[in-house]
This record gives sequence, C-alpha cells and structure tokens, in this order.
Amino acid sequence: MRSQNTLQIADVDAIAEYIARDSPAYASSVVDQILKTTRSLEQFPLSGRTVPEFGDELLREKIVYSYRILYQVAGDEVTIVTVIHGKRTL
Repeated sequence: MRSQNTLQIADVDAIAEYIARDSPAYASSVVDQILKTTRSLEQFPLSGRTVPEFGDELLREKIVYSYRILYQVAGDEVTIVTVIHGKRTL
C-alpha cells in the first residue's frame, strides 16, 4: 500500500496553535499522535471505521483524542482528506 500522506498541514497547525495556548506539551502530544496514526495507515489502510455521515467503505476515519482524521482509500493509495475536531460538522 502506498500512502499519499499529504496530511492537511494547515489543519494540524491550527490544532497545535489552538491547544498550545493552554498547553504546549499537550499540543505536541496531540500532533505526534496524529502523525503516528496517519503513518500507520500505510500498513493498515482499512483499520479505521467508515465515516458514519457518508457510509462509503472507501472514506474512513481514525480518532485521535478529540480529533477525526478522515482519509480515503483508492486502490493502493491512502489520502488524508482532513483533520477536524470531533464536535465540528462535516
């Protein structure tokens, strides 16, 4: 499986900046876990659940802390769609 891990850097940067206002250490932990999770998708692309709002087997998500990592599986590629807070509406 080839990973097109074009992680939405702007999304993750915004998350880190927001959390760092209260705790730079926690912000670093969250970002590290998001990155670790996205890297694991190369080996285990179907490990996330299907996104309930869409029901498409190829659009999946992993949850890290309060954040949803939405990604699409297409053939032998995994593409990160977005990283958003779990309380936000898609």
